[in-house]
Amino acid sequence: MKTLTKFKLAVPFILLLSLIIPFIIGSCSPSNPTYTSDEPVELNVSAAASLTDALQAVNNGYMEANKNVTILINFASSGTLQQQIEQGAPADVFISAAAKQMNALQDSGLIIDDTRQNLLNNKVVMVVPSDSSLNITSFMDLLRDEVKQVAIGDPEFVPAGTYGKQALELLGIYEQLQPKLIFGSDVRQVLAYVEGGNVDAGIVYSTDAAITDGVKIVADAPYEINSKIVYPVAIIKDSTKVAAGQAYIDFLFSDEAKGIFEEYGFSVVSQ
Repeated sequence: MKTLTKFKLAVPFILLLSLIIPFIIGSCSPSNPTYTSDEPVELNVSAAASLTDALQAVNNGYMEANKNVTILINFASSGTLQQQIEQGAPADVFISAAAKQMNALQDSGLIIDDTRQNLLNNKVVMVVPSDSSLNITSFMDLLRDEVKQVAIGDPEFVPAGTYGKQALELLGIYEQLQPKLIFGSDVRQVLAYVEGGNVDAGIVYSTDAAITDGVKIVADAPYEINSKIVYPVAIIKDSTKVAAGQAYIDFLFSDEAKGIFEEYGFSVVSQ
């Protein structure tokens, strides 16, 4: 009888453990969800224009490995993307070319805070048409009379333009150059202006300059500027595909994606 009594007492305890143990294990599991569903999913990714070539290659690799995932990509200046997200445009993941735009969305409660990570580094450079005969070799050369027009991204919306303006201000020549400045809607437009010979020089990312033989790099922005250039990534608060979004972000930090980003001149931030 005593043995039976002990058994009866043990049963509720075992049942209790069966309920508690999964909870404990779940609490110790990684916080980042893994997307394992076989259901088809469309993931809306809004990304800075400077990522166009590299991210398309990364996305192709991701979709090849995940046949049920379709990535719908929206490339534009980071400031434009920020405004679109603020206005309710469909977006699950945002990759900005600067912290400023991500900070604005975070301050407005529009991203999931703990999904935010710094993904990539880049640097700002000055380029000229590959056939330029003006012998421009430094930012100070932009002050010369024979240099008529200089393209730069709109500093209000284009991170490369913001960094470019900061570089010119640091060098003490921004005010003097203002009559010569032509603002582009994104960094790729600036690159096109220089590549087409429509301007004498332009300020773009080194990764943009690397995709064409139509321009040549003649100067790097000061270290004080380039050392702070970072591309953050995060999931949008209103996304209904958080698990899929997190799985995608995890892939962006994978060795496969890192190799592709480095081919295009980016460096992946160490985790």
